Amino acid sequence: MTTNEQEFARARGAMPGGVNSPVRAFGSVHETPRFFVAASGPYVTDVEGREYVDLVGSWGPAILGHAHPAVVKAVQDAAAHGLGFGASTPGETELAELIAARVTRDGVANPVERVRLVSTGTEATMTAIRLARGATRRDLVVKFSGHYHGHSDGLLAEAGSGVATLAMPGSAGVPAPIAAQTLVIPYNDLDAVREVFTARGDDIAAVIVEAAPANMGIVPPAHGFNAALADIAHEHGALLILDEVLTGFRVGPAGWYGIDPVPFSPDLITFGKVVGGGLPLAALGGSAALMELLAPLGPVYQAGTLSGNPLAVAAGRTTLDHLDAAAYARIDAAATTIADAAASALADAGVTHVVQRSGNLFSIQFAETAPTDYDTVKAQEAFRYPAFFRAMLAQGVSLPPSVFEAWFVSAAHDDAAVGRIVEALPAAARAAAEAEPD
Repeated sequence: MTTNEQEFARARGAMPGGVNSPVRAFGSVHETPRFFVAASGPYVTDVEGREYVDLVGSWGPAILGHAHPAVVKAVQDAAAHGLGFGASTPGETELAELIAARVTRDGVANPVERVRLVSTGTEATMTAIRLARGATRRDLVVKFSGHYHGHSDGLLAEAGSGVATLAMPGSAGVPAPIAAQTLVIPYNDLDAVREVFTARGDDIAAVIVEAAPANMGIVPPAHGFNAALADIAHEHGALLILDEVLTGFRVGPAGWYGIDPVPFSPDLITFGKVVGGGLPLAALGGSAALMELLAPLGPVYQAGTLSGNPLAVAAGRTTLDHLDAAAYARIDAAATTIADAAASALADAGVTHVVQRSGNLFSIQFAETAPTDYDTVKAQEAFRYPAFFRAMLAQGVSLPPSVFEAWFVSAAHDDAAVGRIVEALPAAARAAAEAEPD
């Protein structure tokens, strides 16, 4: 039997940092990453044979639980007919129709009339921005500090010195002229939105926003924020791109779009995670007029050899088919129990905290008041999370290895799994209370 330490040492000799996505390195929690070899329902098992209750859920796609029998069978059946054809399949159309049919709410026109399937959330947001620029014939994009929309060059941008100042590269390897096509402003600040449009509105193609941010911990949009964004963008001839890569079909049957308290009209919506059921698949959707600007009908080019892969399509379609009202009710109930128990345990241990929620997504912020933007998120006592994380891990609970991530509950988190999480929380809360800044 190999150990996690041995596997990590081997991985570091073969891959940069020993990982293929940075958060997996467990760097911010000062722990050896776990190398998983199996998963079932709400549980994952590492190379040492240890089982953990999982609250990562493959970062969202395992919403029915790991290795759901129906999803596994659908993938096996699809694989038996071929792993991919480099050609169109009926399953792609079925999934596109299913996505469009779900994105509805009473009294509002369906914003998704056409869907383009891609392989990753990064591709979806990148394509949405290219499409917005092609439709408006403008170059600039507005995004918000702390929002993550994938790792394409133009979206790895950091704020400049002022609201209307073009951004600086947020990563080595991003040319400054590309980053300068992005305007980065504070989240939940409509005055900043109005200011940037007043200064640069004729040049702005689109605003891109996480529907309910979950990449700086959970920071819900202020009441009516998304609707106001749509209004401001449309007043200036720009588009609103709603990033639902994380929230899409996770927080409800129509994603955040379906549960936002104030109805609004996004022009493009991007999807990922749940829509692929655990395999590489993402999508973007919008009106027929807008989406048909994409090749082969229009001048905006996008292509992908693996786009609409039949195995991924089968996993996504089956996952969505099984996400009925009963499944969402189980997820919501389990999330409430866990979030409330975490808050209670931290309060009992005297740890300053808030638990923020967007639907069934939640996270702990070690702050006196609920953060509303990236600056207030960064001001929290983040040093408490590594100790909290390690204590949970030692008790067999796998949390997201960063304080800036959401916790993901699945429909498979039954009373036994939730009970194990709840039992582990008091010791973790005490560890957080005893933590000291580095």
